[in-house]
Amino acid sequence: MAIQDIYPTALRLLGRPVLVVGGGPVAARRAKGLLDAGARVTVVAPVASAALRELADAGLLTWEPRAYSSSDVDGVWFVQTATGDSAVDAQVSADAEAQRIWCVNASDHEASAAWTPAVAVVDDVKIAVNAGGDPRRAMALRDAVATALESGDLPLRRRRAHRGSVALVGGGPGDTGLITVRGRRLLGQADVVVADRLGPRELLNELAPDVRVIEVGKTPGNHPVPQAEINRILVDEALAGHRVVRLKGGDPYVLGRGGEEAEFCRRYGVEVEVVSGVTSAISVPAAAGIPVTHRGLAKGFSVVTGHEELSEVPARSDHTVVLLMGVGQLRESASALGKAGLPGDTPVGIVENGYLPNQRVTIGTLATIADQAEAAGVANPAVIVIGDVVRVSPFAPSHFKTADYSTTSPNKPRTTRVLTP
Repeated sequence: MAIQDIYPTALRLLGRPVLVVGGGPVAARRAKGLLDAGARVTVVAPVASAALRELADAGLLTWEPRAYSSSDVDGVWFVQTATGDSAVDAQVSADAEAQRIWCVNASDHEASAAWTPAVAVVDDVKIAVNAGGDPRRAMALRDAVATALESGDLPLRRRRAHRGSVALVGGGPGDTGLITVRGRRLLGQADVVVADRLGPRELLNELAPDVRVIEVGKTPGNHPVPQAEINRILVDEALAGHRVVRLKGGDPYVLGRGGEEAEFCRRYGVEVEVVSGVTSAISVPAAAGIPVTHRGLAKGFSVVTGHEELSEVPARSDHTVVLLMGVGQLRESASALGKAGLPGDTPVGIVENGYLPNQRVTIGTLATIADQAEAAGVANPAVIVIGDVVRVSPFAPSHFKTADYSTTSPNKPRTTRVLTP
């Protein structure tokens, strides 16, 4: 049988009687798949595997513990042979053929009237692959297609009318590789994307041409689309039957106002899903080799957005303070921490444009960082890290003994050295 002779289709077997002849592992797998399709399964085999017996004992299928008889195909809609005996399988196949019943002959795929594809399910999409009678090849192709659908590399978007919904997706610090698999998949299903300025912007170029992108990005002191308007956009688009993705930088629930957006959606009966992202408070320092906690240096950290909150955090160099959106108030923040008791020689690192080609790292102390940042023209987006963990960064000067703590070199991938004795 050539692949050109195959007419791909799908069977609806819900409530219909089917026959499985054989009691081994293959028969068990095929019986399980038929049960998943809702078929009424009868297994005929002198001996059944433990898996088949468990299904029979649970009342999910009927097991006839005997040899096959030609009358077993009477009245069934579909037959699967899996005895391991080619002569018995051929007889079953011939009996089914005589009654015009589709039969999968596991012993001889060339003579089989039907083939069983390799199947995977992603959301409500079922993928079935035939590969010229080569099951391992079919499984490899199935897995590749399923992975591409799950990652969003292939479009999973519905084209017919459906109920609208909102997904608040954390896109991470901006690098396209740092969005979650779930977030990427939802982005591939979106009809409308409500996008922030700091999310993984390059992914927008991969959207289908008819996907609408609504820009609501904010910059410090400039909110062209107020939060109340963003909330309204999400609900209005969902109520119009669209799948909406609110693509954010970082994590929706870490200083991202995701909680407000989710609450507003639920208030109007809109289904909402929250997909966590890699928060910039942790990931951007990591891009500069700065851990927010480090054995022997810091066991905890606080994330704040302005100097007003700094009076509430521990003023110790062994407790890391991460400032988001804090460049404009850096001098006031440094002064507030100093007044709270943090020593002036406490290390401070600023990471601009984390993970992007123009990433820049500036390192100084609490006493010097404001002047350094002003001289270097440091600007948002940037994450500021205050505490002894900054000493771990490969950009930090040796023991902080030099007068110039800044570097303007982009953070390039580090090569691995092999040490030999």
